[in-house]
Amino acid sequence: MQEISISAVKSQTFSVTLDSVSCTIKLHQRTTGLYLDLWVGDTAVCLGVICLNINKIVRYSYLRAKTGFSGDLFFVDTQGGDDPDWSGLGDRFILYYVTDDELEEVSS
Repeated sequence: MQEISISAVKSQTFSVTLDSVSCTIKLHQRTTGLYLDLWVGDTAVCLGVICLNINKIVRYSYLRAKTGFSGDLFFVDTQGGDDPDWSGLGDRFILYYVTDDELEEVSS
């Protein structure tokens, strides 16, 4: 499991290497919650997915297979069970990447 470094700002776009794959992640706060976009190169893996506490973001294996992305992303509230918002990003709300192998371990 890999912690992804993020800042407490309302909108941010950054590049990160996850399991040897170059990815771009955009986080943006709206009145209805925090949303995430994920790309592998120029290919969108998922767009406009709401970020919820301890809830997979990519979710569907067909998205991973068709884009070359493996694993998944999720947020953890380190101080309770709230869904993430921009003001606590990187401190209270931590974004993690988990590999497919780690996902299988949890599922079994």
